[in-house]
Amino acid sequence: MQGGVIACILILSFVSPCLCLNKWNFVLEANESTYHNVINYEAKGDAKSDNSNAFLSAWKKACEAEGKQTLVIPNGKVFMVKNLELNGPCKASSIHIQILGKIVAPSMDQWGSDKTHLIAISKVNSLTIDGGGQIEGNGQTWWEKCNKNCPRPRLVQFRFCNDLSVSSLHMSNSPGAHISINNCENAKFFNMNINAPGDSPNTDAYDISSSKNVVFEDSTLAIGDDCIAVNAGSSFIYANRLKCGPGHGISIGSLGKNNAHETVEEVHVKDCTFIGTKNGARIKTWEGGSGYVRKISYENIKLENTRNPILIDQHYSTKNPNNGVTSLEISDVTFKGFKGTSADEKAITLNCSSNGCFNIKLDQINIVSSNPQKKAQASCSNAHGIVGQVIPDVPCMLK
Repeated sequence: MQGGVIACILILSFVSPCLCLNKWNFVLEANESTYHNVINYEAKGDAKSDNSNAFLSAWKKACEAEGKQTLVIPNGKVFMVKNLELNGPCKASSIHIQILGKIVAPSMDQWGSDKTHLIAISKVNSLTIDGGGQIEGNGQTWWEKCNKNCPRPRLVQFRFCNDLSVSSLHMSNSPGAHISINNCENAKFFNMNINAPGDSPNTDAYDISSSKNVVFEDSTLAIGDDCIAVNAGSSFIYANRLKCGPGHGISIGSLGKNNAHETVEEVHVKDCTFIGTKNGARIKTWEGGSGYVRKISYENIKLENTRNPILIDQHYSTKNPNNGVTSLEISDVTFKGFKGTSADEKAITLNCSSNGCFNIKLDQINIVSSNPQKKAQASCSNAHGIVGQVIPDVPCMLK
């Protein structure tokens, strides 16, 4: 009996190292097949070489593999890329892009013929992007040479991507908008830091269109245009605990340009702060358009020296408004819990078209002018709704 036990122990002592080695080899093989570091695909990371092909090779490998895949942009390197297109659909059940290092755009004269985006990600579902790294747009090489009518690239564009999560990134100085979101569902952007000079043209933090169930949370957005611009075809958009400024506020629109039929509904902005922005809560539409903006709320908003804290403008970009021209139908809009200072006397402006805005609710609002010589005021045109506890007075609201 004792001899049998000793024999078993001796056998295990020879076999177990093999078992451990085989297990370790399996782990290595699994890591090699699921983790794709761009350095292993000949990316240089020297801030000068074009790494686009290396990124595309790593993406192709991750996209075509099965299971959960991870694409790694490592720390301590600077990777210049151009017109990078990461396309799906993918065989992978999910893809995780870890941006640990820095990605930079070329200068304007090195950009190439396609000036639409730096990085475009299309038809990729269950995508997660994070890592604490940076994406630098080199926009200063564009802003001085290229006026507002000159097309300028976006930094990152998402198209037809569902179940998307983007967090913990630093993005700066895009030539145009920093992030555009088109035809996406179930997306979340949080713990983001996006910045560009306050006078940089059209450098929106987020442009969103034709998308549904998109959440923005816990981020700092300091740019030269809208912190968020919600455009046509979007619904169920949520913005929570954002700090915006400088910039043009959180806007719906513009909508209805060139007599277009466009719609936006279920947009909810809550617990946000506007600091030194050109606008705060804004809805903007063009004369002659059709469609609707409805079921909108801005609640618990802090203001610091904000111009146009509450603004509905249905004569957007019109020097001589024609009150006989209709626009999109605006209804069921709530402004509640605003507190702070306006940069001038224009605290509340409800400038609706001749067909009117309906069911506009103002309550628990206390906005005073940051200029002691100018008293905060409200003005209305064709606005119908309910006024609760509001400073300044809004005697112009129609029932």
